[in-house]
Amino acid sequence: MNRKWMLAPLMMGLLIAGCTETEEPEAPDSETSTSTEANETTEEFEVAFDGRLDHVHGMGFIESEEGLYFASHHGLKIYRDGEWLETSDHFHDYMGFNAVDDGFYTSGHPGSGSMMQNPIGIQRSMDGGRSLDHMGFEGETDFHGMAAGYRSHHLFVMNPQENSQMGPGYFRSEDDGEQWQQVEGSGLEGEISAFAMHPSDSQLIAAATTAGIFLSEDGGDSFVLLTDDGIYGTAVFFGEEALYYATYSTEAELIEYTWENGEQQTFELPDLPEDGIIYIAQNTSNAEELAIYTAAGHAFLSEDGGGTWNQILNAGQVE
Repeated sequence: MNRKWMLAPLMMGLLIAGCTETEEPEAPDSETSTSTEANETTEEFEVAFDGRLDHVHGMGFIESEEGLYFASHHGLKIYRDGEWLETSDHFHDYMGFNAVDDGFYTSGHPGSGSMMQNPIGIQRSMDGGRSLDHMGFEGETDFHGMAAGYRSHHLFVMNPQENSQMGPGYFRSEDDGEQWQQVEGSGLEGEISAFAMHPSDSQLIAAATTAGIFLSEDGGDSFVLLTDDGIYGTAVFFGEEALYYATYSTEAELIEYTWENGEQQTFELPDLPEDGIIYIAQNTSNAEELAIYTAAGHAFLSEDGGGTWNQILNAGQVE
């Protein structure tokens, strides 16, 4: 039976999972800045992890921290040198998570006991999550759809509803959120599950939607469809030279697309029955190291450019 697995609804469910489970803490007296102090050593802040990793909302390599970070409903989990770690504090529900060279950008909801407002707006960390810098929209907006340039740190967001600085729609910032410019986003179709921005050229933005994979070369003003009709776009990630994207039609696929000449390469994947890729990451320090995370909670790491894959998560259980 040629049955299309309904990956898109499952993806959307994963993206919003846990949002209603987080209790809203009392708002802090001050409206400003850093939510936590970075006074812990690496050993104290990162501890061994040997449990289940569920409700993952993002994944990426942080160059300065030398690890693969998973953003979850209960804070950060880290895979480094073959070992699993978790943070000992700051169990925030990270949404719209984007790893960059020296840290990450995120949105979401505060963890239990936090004095941050709910939602947390846009936050930035430059020390592996030990502290968060408030960049705006705290208490206003949870940005599920967000992309950040790995080296440029430019931002692109889909704003779901009006807030103090934006109306609904697509916006970009090239100054860490000091100013936002609205862009059209014309050509985008379907329910959007992910955005990605090129590491250094923020004019290049990709989107994965229920209608396929879309690419913009003008900063998000217009998008063109890269995939055929009837194919779900499930994940997007930009390397320096190529766009990596994942799709689902009758099975999961991972494709490397070079936009300058239109060439495509399809990767051999592990067996993923009725499963699809929802996050992709590449190690900028070693371009041969790729990671994928799936809707069923599996994660795989390749150290030879996708030639072979080693499973590091099995249905949420660390390996």
